[in-house]
Amino acid sequence: MQAHLQSLADTLVLGALLEEVRARYGRYELVDHWTQGEFHHDVGVRLPDEVVLVVATNCNGGVKEVLAFAKVPDRWALWHWRCPHVDDFTGELPPILGRAITHHWFDPCALLVPEARSELREEFRERQRGGGWQMAHGPRACGSSRKP
Repeated sequence: MQAHLQSLADTLVLGALLEEVRARYGRYELVDHWTQGEFHHDVGVRLPDEVVLVVATNCNGGVKEVLAFAKVPDRWALWHWRCPHVDDFTGELPPILGRAITHHWFDPCALLVPEARSELREEFRERQRGGGWQMAHGPRACGSSRKP
């Protein structure tokens, strides 16, 4: 399994990885998608043999990590495994069946610190559970009505 996961990760781009999955398995099911901060995405993909891949990408779809599980992991349990020191992340992660990383990988906990990089202006962003920035949802958020 490890060599297979590494070959998928080595496609380096989510679109190419999904094309490779389709070529090998004929189909896949997109089961979930989570973001943590502006620059991290986790995409859950169920294969026909019931293995679930979690593909971690950057904001441009560059593959950072591929994890394999027997079932869809809980988002917060996955982040608890990645960053056990963050109190907002809890839960039990199912056993990891395999893991592969690429040169895009870096410690994801770096995205969670209060001084983490952001492309959003300060007045249009808010902290996400566990850390990282997301678009603000309050009255000052982009797209909200403003006084004339």
